[in-house]
Amino acid sequence: METKFFENEVFLNMSEEKKEFIREFVKKDMPKQMSQAMPFLTGNIRAAKAKNISFSNEEVQLIAQILCKDLPPSEVAKVDKILKMMHRK
Repeated sequence: METKFFENEVFLNMSEEKKEFIREFVKKDMPKQMSQAMPFLTGNIRAAKAKNISFSNEEVQLIAQILCKDLPPSEVAKVDKILKMMHRK
């Protein structure tokens, strides 16, 4: 399991329930393509909201970094572009 995410300042400043969500998220099999990554990300964010957990933009960025850790650079760029568009809303 990647531990660098757990040393990130954003992670360290999260509530315990958010930290637990991230720890469980890291254990999941991450998608290998962008076409699967965004539905996976939004599905997990919705699951968190169902538990009354919401994330700041910085926290979503951390989750996206975890999601993208095994994606090729071209796919990471696509995820970044979509996240930027989402934050403009």
